[in-house]
Amino acid sequence: MSAERLSTGGSAIDRARPLSFSFDGRKVDAFAGDTIAAALLANDVAIVGRSFKYHRPRGVWGSGVEEPNALVDIAGRGPNTRATTEAARQGLVAVSVNASPDAARDRSAFLDRFARFIPAAFYYKTFMWPDWHRFEPRIRAMAGLGKVDPTWTAPEAADQINHHCDVLVVGAGPAGLAAARLAAHEGKSVLLVDEQMVPGGSLRHRDGEIDGKSTAQWITESLSAVTGAGQLFLPATTAFGIYDHNLVALNQRHQDGRPDTLWRVRPRRIILATGALERPLPFADNDLPGIMAADAALVYLRCYAVRVGRRIVIATNNDSAYEVAEALIEAGAAVTLIDMRQDGLPSAPKGVTVLRGRMIASAQGKSSVESVTLDDGTRLTVDSVLVSGGWTPTLHLFCQARSKLAWSEKRAAFLPGDPVEGIAVAGAANGAVSLSEVFTDAVRATQSPSPAPASTGREASGGVVPAWPIAGAKGRIWIDYQSDVTAKDVELAARENFVSVEHLKRYTTLGMATDQGKTSNLLGLALLAGISGRSIAETGTTTYRPPFTPVPLTSFAGPRSGELMAPVRRLPLENTHRAQGAVFQEYGGWLRPAFYGGTDAEAAIQDEARRARQSAALFDGSTLGKIEVIGPQAAAFVDFIYYNTMSTLKPGRCRYGFMLSENGVVFDDGILVRLDEHRFIVSCSTSHVGAVHVRLEEWRQDRFGRDAVYIHNATSEMATLTVSGPASKQLLATLDLGLSLADADLPHMAIGEGRFAGDLLRVARVSFTGDRSYELSIRADRAEILWRSLQEAGKAFDAVTLGLEALMILRAEKGYIVISKDTDGTTMPQDLGVDGPRTKRQTDYVGRRSLFTEVAQAPNRLQLVGLAVPDGEPPLAPGAHGILQDGLKLRSQGFVTSSYLSPVLGRPIALALIERGAARHGETIDMQHLGQKRHATITAPCVFDPSGARFNA
Repeated sequence: MSAERLSTGGSAIDRARPLSFSFDGRKVDAFAGDTIAAALLANDVAIVGRSFKYHRPRGVWGSGVEEPNALVDIAGRGPNTRATTEAARQGLVAVSVNASPDAARDRSAFLDRFARFIPAAFYYKTFMWPDWHRFEPRIRAMAGLGKVDPTWTAPEAADQINHHCDVLVVGAGPAGLAAARLAAHEGKSVLLVDEQMVPGGSLRHRDGEIDGKSTAQWITESLSAVTGAGQLFLPATTAFGIYDHNLVALNQRHQDGRPDTLWRVRPRRIILATGALERPLPFADNDLPGIMAADAALVYLRCYAVRVGRRIVIATNNDSAYEVAEALIEAGAAVTLIDMRQDGLPSAPKGVTVLRGRMIASAQGKSSVESVTLDDGTRLTVDSVLVSGGWTPTLHLFCQARSKLAWSEKRAAFLPGDPVEGIAVAGAANGAVSLSEVFTDAVRATQSPSPAPASTGREASGGVVPAWPIAGAKGRIWIDYQSDVTAKDVELAARENFVSVEHLKRYTTLGMATDQGKTSNLLGLALLAGISGRSIAETGTTTYRPPFTPVPLTSFAGPRSGELMAPVRRLPLENTHRAQGAVFQEYGGWLRPAFYGGTDAEAAIQDEARRARQSAALFDGSTLGKIEVIGPQAAAFVDFIYYNTMSTLKPGRCRYGFMLSENGVVFDDGILVRLDEHRFIVSCSTSHVGAVHVRLEEWRQDRFGRDAVYIHNATSEMATLTVSGPASKQLLATLDLGLSLADADLPHMAIGEGRFAGDLLRVARVSFTGDRSYELSIRADRAEILWRSLQEAGKAFDAVTLGLEALMILRAEKGYIVISKDTDGTTMPQDLGVDGPRTKRQTDYVGRRSLFTEVAQAPNRLQLVGLAVPDGEPPLAPGAHGILQDGLKLRSQGFVTSSYLSPVLGRPIALALIERGAARHGETIDMQHLGQKRHATITAPCVFDPSGARFNA
């Protein structure tokens, strides 16, 4: 190469602000406004990296996110940063990736000599014998291109912003600026984003006039018309993904060293003006440094005043390269233009030699391109080769929105196919070629009655002639620069019957890594189509997935660190509880009272549990899930979600049930309330509210539409205060609740509605203590007055305020479980003594098939039991194992899940999961914990009021 910085020009750089940085230990001079890639070219650095597999020398190919070669590790920022999108900064330290000691002198370059022995997918076959694990460490060490600096400290927390707007315009090129300007003029709220640091797109380096103004002036006026109307423009911001319901995720890069910002945008309408990417041309050794995209060379010339060579060959199959040739001639280069088309060519720029109907057959050079050989044998000496193999519309985001593409023979590219509600595609992304077509398309996408801007400039005169790789061509023709995939690799995949594009991608790694096939996908699938005798349309494309470009993990993490990683949830009555002497602990993500008053925690807990059985207890159960399931198919939905049949539940009644995961394991338990024919309330465990909500939404979307079932999480809207104990009915009777508390009207497992102080009150007769209990649900902002009224009324009954620790004792006495405490990741409902639905239900439900597997029916499954210890001994330690002599070894036959001292029974109690425990009641087993052995007797889980008489006492 003989690239150099010209003494004049460069719209993007500020020559009054020189700077310098280092690349591979070499000082690089630059100006403010340069990208790293532009500065490297200006300093005639030809080799900027090494290829992934063969360590071939690679140079700068593009000027933006399409760049597959110029990846660098930047000290203090991270690995694998595109040099074409990262601004040059004073003192910046950049090193090439996948090279040692540097890109110019890579010790692993010898691998290219053995390329014939390591084709695509060779590792699948080579490293199977004698053991893959022998090779894995070394292979993993070579993978990944860049390296994470072990001395690098984690950056500060990244910002995350939620934003709503009428119109989101992605791309601030001619189509995007025109669309944003029209939308802002109509009074719509607009967010305009562009991945480049400055707006304009192709207008920054392509000639033309718009409405009688220069392109630079029109860009300035258009941006002012948008931002001046109070709208928002985000430069250096990439829209990397479109998700459900047209949620668009943006990654905003900051040039001041701050971490990137993640934007979550919900627009009413999305306009994709994402442009198009220039394709390579297929010829032997087309990956040499000095071979680059023609449009990129024009960007470097006009924006950064960098001429990429002196003796330049431009190879093309379309009109866009002619302006590049004209500009380079004006910049003092000698230019030969090779156009594979024979007819319909534009007029040749003055001073440019045009060869019609010709193609490059191969390139020659060592550290960079030195010459090219044409298909007729002509050899030309060059120091730079610019190629333009046509334009591929950038439709990644459009495809992420689950739309299909349509093949256009005229454009030799895929264009938008089936429309997507709320999304329009404009400009080059929609196949527009000339500036006038782009503006007309922008008006259409905006649905504006305004006329399109008038434009002049170089217009396309001839169509594109496809330039696809041909099977059996001589030499190594590179399809994917980043993943080192050649045409021969694609041919090998086809010979081995990998004829699906998705299989081709995985067999050859075509279109993987950070490049995601931006420059390579179409060439690869065109070659596959030719080999398999199909059209390109029939061959299809791979699945486009987010992110469009890599996004730092710090952006996804955002400020979630420390307490923000898992924010503690707080009760509506937290301050009230604190004022009444509550000692708080975290349970299931909630900060809740563990016990009340005193410094002797154990004494306070025992006292609360004992008094709760004697009279009445007040407990704040607001953390319980209250997820409403509403709709004409709500009954069918809860039947499918629950292990138990729930559709037979009558309105005004409650039923206890399990939810299972797909593998049949108990996921959660709780009470289901039926309010009326089409409305249920799922009362799930405190720690599982979020997971259950997500689960309900997932299955609703999978099997039931919004018209059939609607899910609403009302947990935070309602407070639930519990009154339990023998005197609970008398206590509630002192309040005017507007409903009958008679057992005939409100029996156990029933629900009624009343009012308190004018507010709607829901009263459920359910119990987690084993005593008569009432759960009162009221608006969260009205909970305090109800709580104080209950406490005041409770004074006459010596009512006790109950913390969670005492409640755990009461529920364990009844054998009631806490999911994930008294169950593990293998516990199924039959292990908990609930086998009826498994043997009797005929309808389908989540996890049903898994309950009949060999593992589910194994005879030695862990089953819920109680454990009793000899008189006078202390409680068993939670986690203590039941041990069994198995030959010469001891093995576990289960473990203690919950263990307490019962103040009512006056002895320790415990719950455990023990092998075949249900059939072993009365058997004594050995227990071991931290080397100490004890004995325990297996009992039924319920050791207090097994008949359930106290529910109605």
